[in-house]
Amino acid sequence: MFKTHKTYTVAEATQKLMNYCVYRERCHKEVEKKLDELRMIPEAKAQIINKLLQEDFLNEERFAKSFARGKFRIKKWGKIRILRELKQRDISKYNITSAMEEIDENEYLKTLDETARKKLTLIPDKNPAKRKKKLADHLFYKGYESPLVYEKVHELITS
Repeated sequence: MFKTHKTYTVAEATQKLMNYCVYRERCHKEVEKKLDELRMIPEAKAQIINKLLQEDFLNEERFAKSFARGKFRIKKWGKIRILRELKQRDISKYNITSAMEEIDENEYLKTLDETARKKLTLIPDKNPAKRKKKLADHLFYKGYESPLVYEKVHELITS
């Protein structure tokens, strides 16, 4: 009737979290969530997080930079979306600013252009207004800034 949950010692949980952090960069919020899933008490959580910080398994600045680079290069996200996602993970303003500096402006504009051109080939509508709206919506969803989106849409689709 009752579910039994495996219990962990602080040492076991610490090792489990070290492996969790080695797999890929993690933010504090993800680590705390994992500790909650392991049903660790607050004192144990604090002790484990402290150990992870001391041994550099957990580094918020490194996480933010890695996150920004990865989402930009792999998922082609814009700065607005990356910024919002970092804020949702409770990353500090300083670390968000430092992460955004990881994105080269020329590469950013080139990626916006490639993303827009690729999406445009996938829009079947012939009506220029509908094409513009669909393209703009896609670029906004990806997280690109309004002035850049409108400029790119106007450049690629002339009514």
